[in-house]
Amino acid sequence: MIAADPLARLGVRQTSHGGEIRVWSENATSIELCLYDHKDPNWVFKTVPLTRGDGGVWSGRSRSLSPGRRYSLRVDGPEGPTHAFDPSLPLLDPYARAIARSGREQFRSVVVDEEFNWNGVGKPNTPLDHTVIYEAHVKGISRLNTRIPEHLRGSYAGLAHDTTIGYLKSLGVTAVELLPVHAFTSEQRLQKQGLVNYWGYNTLGFFAPHAAYASKQAQAEGPDAVLREFKGMVKLLHEAGLEVILDVVYNHTAEEGRLGPTTSLRGIDNASYYRQTSRGDYIDVTGCGNSVNTSVPAVSRMVLDSLRYWANEVQIDGFRFDLAATLGRNADHYYDHAHPLLEAIVHDPALADVKMIAEPWDVGMGGWQTGNFPDGWSEWNDRFRDRMRKFWLRDVKSIRENGSPGDGVGMLATRIAGSSNTFAQNRGPLASIDFVTAHDGFTLADLTAYNIKHNVGNGENNRDGSDDNMSYNHGIEGPTSSRTIEQTRRRAMRNLMGTLLLSAGVPMITAGDEFGRSQKGNNNAYCHDSELTWLSWDRRTWQKELWRTTQHLLRLRRENPALRPVRYGVFGERMPGASQMDWYDLHGESMSVAEWNAPENRTLQYVAASTPEREEFNRILLVIHGVESPVEVTLPLHEGVEHYELLWDSAQEAPPQHHHDEVLPRYAPGSVIEVSPTSLQLFRAR
Repeated sequence: MIAADPLARLGVRQTSHGGEIRVWSENATSIELCLYDHKDPNWVFKTVPLTRGDGGVWSGRSRSLSPGRRYSLRVDGPEGPTHAFDPSLPLLDPYARAIARSGREQFRSVVVDEEFNWNGVGKPNTPLDHTVIYEAHVKGISRLNTRIPEHLRGSYAGLAHDTTIGYLKSLGVTAVELLPVHAFTSEQRLQKQGLVNYWGYNTLGFFAPHAAYASKQAQAEGPDAVLREFKGMVKLLHEAGLEVILDVVYNHTAEEGRLGPTTSLRGIDNASYYRQTSRGDYIDVTGCGNSVNTSVPAVSRMVLDSLRYWANEVQIDGFRFDLAATLGRNADHYYDHAHPLLEAIVHDPALADVKMIAEPWDVGMGGWQTGNFPDGWSEWNDRFRDRMRKFWLRDVKSIRENGSPGDGVGMLATRIAGSSNTFAQNRGPLASIDFVTAHDGFTLADLTAYNIKHNVGNGENNRDGSDDNMSYNHGIEGPTSSRTIEQTRRRAMRNLMGTLLLSAGVPMITAGDEFGRSQKGNNNAYCHDSELTWLSWDRRTWQKELWRTTQHLLRLRRENPALRPVRYGVFGERMPGASQMDWYDLHGESMSVAEWNAPENRTLQYVAASTPEREEFNRILLVIHGVESPVEVTLPLHEGVEHYELLWDSAQEAPPQHHHDEVLPRYAPGSVIEVSPTSLQLFRAR
């Protein structure tokens, strides 16, 4: 007979004997359940002492613990440097499915009715090689959209509105990655300054949706309605074929440092839940005051249980783990590639086919781990980001200002081909989440318009945010009336978006970059819940053209499997799902080693031919030119190619409105073509 799992069924469950609660604390000496009156949410009308059972799990029952009931925990335990027990404090159940405010700084857990009819709507299960991620903020995406009824703007329902879904579908993305939607609060420092945590990386509970993102009506109806609206959003996005990925913050909580607010884990079992020294000093590898201690099995289990809940009960398609290196730190606080939690996340049968994406770093010792996550994980590829910015911006700046050539094309080519020097052969290019920008940092437009960050409005005297942005303002800081500079900036945006969407790997677009959204040079706008961070739906002509360019590039990506290899090619072998890549110089000759490494060589051609596994054979030619003067390029004499059809040229402000039966411009192999300054050209090889 298999022994029962003591950590099963934590949180609240409804049974034939009423509601049952189960809470884990290794070090507590007593736990009391407090039940609040429906009319007066601050009056405890009943308390239930919990009984300690196997494995540090405390449990109790009450018929009053039913849907709609607010409740909290009071926990007592020993004194000592690593403990923080205070039986006077009301604490949140770590497994609470809903969290409600009770006064300004008080929070209560709420029992919810989880019934929901999915009507047979399942997950889209988009293959990773067809996935295009759109990183967005639930509120920011629809807050200013006047085509959505006012009472739904900025809510879960606003994201699920036909207008928003139609926009995402017509753009051509396949998945929306939402900035944190677990219940969160603003840090004490921000509250004192009159600012808020807009991004949401300050979690109160790992199982509860953030209530403030629900429509006003759902908020008024209560936590059941909030959860229904959230599930309804997922269902409507799934019906449209769009996946939902959640940005999740399991590395730290809103309890901040030792002097921060005690809302849950610290008061339940500080010594177990947080990394600390024997003296009780927090080991902070997150930069947020505390680090959740996933070397403790019950704490790891909480993370897994949260993932299972969202993936199965709420039908979420994937997760992006904030500061994921923290989750992989062992009992000695060092990152361990084979950490049991990192392995469990990608091998748990309850999480099969769920996309797992690591932000592969934290701020602790040995915290940068790009390329070093286990098989089954994808990772944000900061090396891709930095290389693209360097080639199209930083190098162009240094060539223009002092004639120094920067880097050549070799390192750029490696990134375009899927970063095989970063990810193991067996993981392949789909381990790389390619991005040029994210919520954190400059927007695409600001990368081309500002040399330095402008974060004075964040209340930290411009000290916060990265100082190394690899950006280039092209001659004037910020907005300009110079038509020449504006055109050059827009071409740089198209080059960056083009290389992102035409590279091997899984591309991620930051919401608003598709039309050149600006944050006025603020590269850390986490504390601004305003028009600075919301998407504008009122767009100028050039923004509409950039949008059409992004849409066109996404269509080309869909239509050309050679751009989307599943595996790395192996020289001399035909690998199903890999693209055979051949590299040429501007004369159409095979690249020599000297040319690969020559800093002054900034022109490259490559032919990628797919090795069909599920789709038709396909072959493309990409011409990359990284100098601010035009160049003549001889198209390569590639075996089996009769002609090249021009699909896109980044020198054009917008893609031509071709009809499907229209003949595209054609060039024979060996033709000499003129390539515009700093530009990309994509051809289909026939």
